[in-house]
Amino acid sequence: MAPRAVTIRRLTPADEPEWRRLWSAYLDFYESSVAAEVYTTSFARLVSREDETCHGLLAVDDERPIGLVHYLYHRHMWRVEDVCYLQDLYVDPAHRGSGAGRALIEAVYAAADANGTPSVYWLTQDFNDTARRLYDRVGEVTPFIKYVRSA
Repeated sequence: MAPRAVTIRRLTPADEPEWRRLWSAYLDFYESSVAAEVYTTSFARLVSREDETCHGLLAVDDERPIGLVHYLYHRHMWRVEDVCYLQDLYVDPAHRGSGAGRALIEAVYAAADANGTPSVYWLTQDFNDTARRLYDRVGEVTPFIKYVRSA
């Protein structure tokens, strides 16, 4: 039997419980957490049709969400057009290798192209070997090192 095709679709307000489940698992993977207010605010931004800078997509298999991606557009001083930052990407461990991660990234690429923002970038931790195997096939690693403000 051939594997089922994964469907990629935009988040809707009805997706909040499944989105929360997936995003919580993503945050757990990175040993992080956010306040309840951040969940509420982030989801509202992702499903808003008025703020077109933040977007969320789901990978769905047999009507069950199995993965998510969040991306946003922002200005860039080295370009006239905005750029696209793929901020969060997560696929349930049981569905890794199904093509869902690649399909989510390719959906972001397509959305960025349609928006006139073909430059897409993202970050990952150097130890995230599973994800990096995919990223090495769909993108190019850069020599940049990320810094953050000291506490």
